[in-house]
Amino acid sequence: MIVEEIMIKEVITILPTDTIMHAMQVMESKKIRHIPVVNTDKQLVGIVTLSDIRDAAPSIFRADEHLEDLQRPVDSIMKKDVITGHPLDFVEEIAAVFYEHKIGCIPITNNHKLVGIVTETDMLSTLVELTGAHQPGSQIEIRVPNLAGKLSEITSIIKARKANILSVLVYPDKTDNSFKILVIRVQTMNPTLLIQDLKQAGYHVLWPNMPGVSL
Repeated sequence: MIVEEIMIKEVITILPTDTIMHAMQVMESKKIRHIPVVNTDKQLVGIVTLSDIRDAAPSIFRADEHLEDLQRPVDSIMKKDVITGHPLDFVEEIAAVFYEHKIGCIPITNNHKLVGIVTETDMLSTLVELTGAHQPGSQIEIRVPNLAGKLSEITSIIKARKANILSVLVYPDKTDNSFKILVIRVQTMNPTLLIQDLKQAGYHVLWPNMPGVSL
C-alpha cells in the first residue's frame, strides 16, 4: 500500500504571514493539531503544531497580557525543517518515520508542492486494517526456523482447512535469531482443528495454547 491511498488530500493550510491568532482559530474550528504552512505557490515552507501555539500564547493566568504576541506571523514560530513524504512512498516506510522521529504528522509533497498529509491517527487506522484486527477472526502465533519456504508450508496447511488468511506478520524470535515468529490472522472463530493440523505437522504453536490440542 502506498501513501497516496491513505493521505488526506484536502489539506487545511495557512500562509507564513498569517497571524498566530489566526492559526489558533483555525485549529479550534477545524479540530486539528497540525497546520502546514505554504507559500502562494502551494509549496511547503513549514508546519505549525498545537504545542507551538501553546508555547506562543500568553499564560492562562495572564490572558490579558502580551496579546500582541498572537499578532505575530506564524513564520516566527513554525518549524521549517519539516520531515515530508512522497505519495508513492510505502505506508510501512512512513510508519517507520513516525516511530523513529516521534512526530504527529507527515506532510506529503510532490515537486515541492503540498499534495496531502498523513497523521498518526491515519497511520494507526491503516495498520489496524492491514493486520485485519478489525475483522472477526483468530490469531495464531507459530515459532518456525528462519528458513525459506516455511511460510509457504504453513499456508498450505491453512488452505487445506479452507481457512481464509486475513493478514501475516513476521518478527524475529528474541531468544534465538535462528527462529522467527509468524503471526497469522485467519477468518475463523474456532481454530482448534487448524492448530491440531499445525502441531501434527511438527510446528510449535505459541498461541493459542489450547488444552487438549497436542501431538
